[in-house]
Amino acid sequence: MLTQIGGGTAMLDLAPVTPGETVTIRAATISDMLQVEPLINYFAAQNLMLPKTREQLVRLFREFVVAVDEQGRLLGCGGLRCFSPELAEIISLAVSPAAQGLGVGGMIVDRLVEDAEGLGLTTVFALTLRDGFFHRLGFRTVPKEMFPAKVWSDCRNCPKLTACDEIAVVKEVR
Repeated sequence: MLTQIGGGTAMLDLAPVTPGETVTIRAATISDMLQVEPLINYFAAQNLMLPKTREQLVRLFREFVVAVDEQGRLLGCGGLRCFSPELAEIISLAVSPAAQGLGVGGMIVDRLVEDAEGLGLTTVFALTLRDGFFHRLGFRTVPKEMFPAKVWSDCRNCPKLTACDEIAVVKEVR
């Protein structure tokens, strides 16, 4: 089943994913952003993450990895944004409703943590509404104030700034 998201031509495929199907996590391409946009904005429409435009995603595509099935269908995405030589944030983590519960989100986070290690970073954090998911992956909850660079660069423009309900989680990777 295809579901139209927004007024454009981008579509989110909500056809069920078969458990046990091979999932590949790989670096995103510019063309992947055509599928990433409706996925992120599906959750943004539910006030679970911030919306992204296709133009924003095209500019940021090098930060992203995607999860795809054997047919090349996008199952999930996530990005790694560097804030310093030691610190990076997991951003825009989203898994298609059709693939939820199959471990795709954990696979994406594991890949992003590996990428952080490969870059020589020592700490990865995320802002989330679901800290239990990250706890299962070895993250711990910390005060958001630990990340002033994040607050200054992104949070100051967020519509939820004065009533933020996100939880900060962190993992030391080296």
